[in-house]
Amino acid sequence: MNLKLGDFVRFVDENLEGHITRIIDKDTIGVTDSNDFEIPVLASKVTLVHGEMNRADDNETGNNSDASLIQPLTSKEFIGEGIFLALITDPQNHAIAHFHLVNESSYQLLLSFTTEKNGDFKGEFAGTVGPGSAKKIYSAKLGDIHAWPKFRIEALYHTIQSMEPKEPLVYHQSIKGKDLSVAKQTIPLLKEKGWQIRLDSPAALIDLEKLKQSFQ
Repeated sequence: MNLKLGDFVRFVDENLEGHITRIIDKDTIGVTDSNDFEIPVLASKVTLVHGEMNRADDNETGNNSDASLIQPLTSKEFIGEGIFLALITDPQNHAIAHFHLVNESSYQLLLSFTTEKNGDFKGEFAGTVGPGSAKKIYSAKLGDIHAWPKFRIEALYHTIQSMEPKEPLVYHQSIKGKDLSVAKQTIPLLKEKGWQIRLDSPAALIDLEKLKQSFQ
C-alpha cells in the first residue's frame, strides 16, 4: 500500500481512524486522531479510506479527483502571472495542513516539488497544474511547523498561445511561523480560507507621471 502524509486511514484491529502525519520509517507511520493525539502504528495495520476528505461539491458530483478544484478562466485575456503556494487546514482535523499549488495564470505548469531535511531529499509531487486551477501537493502536521522540511518548487510555463517563453519558476525556501502570522484570506480556486505565499513576482506597474518627469 502506497501511504503518504495527509492520507485518511482506519486501524485494522482497533476502532480508530485519523490522518497520517508522520512517516517514522519504512514500516511505521504516525496517525493523528480527531483528539489531536498522534499514534505510532505499523503501516500494515491500517487501511486507506477513500473519499473522507472530499469537499461538498465533490460529493455532489461524485468526482473524487483533483479536477474538482479546477475553475475555468472566465476572461479571454491571457493572464501571465499569479502562482501561489496555498495552505489550508483539513476541515475534519485542523491539526493537519494541506499545501496546494494555485495557478491563477493562463499557463499550464509542469511542476516538480521536492522536500529537503538534514541533507536528505524526497520527491513529493510531479505533474501538471492547469490554468486557473489548484492541486494538492503535500500535507503536514500544523503543530510541527518548526520541523517542516525546506520546500523546493520548480515549474515550467507552457502555453499554445503565441507568447514569449518565460523563465522557469524556482522557489527554495522554508515555511516559517511568520508566514502564517497574517489573517487567513479566501482562496477562490479552493473555495476556502487559508494562507497564500506568492511564488512568482508580480509585473511592475508603470507610473506614467514619474516616467514623464524622468524625461523632463
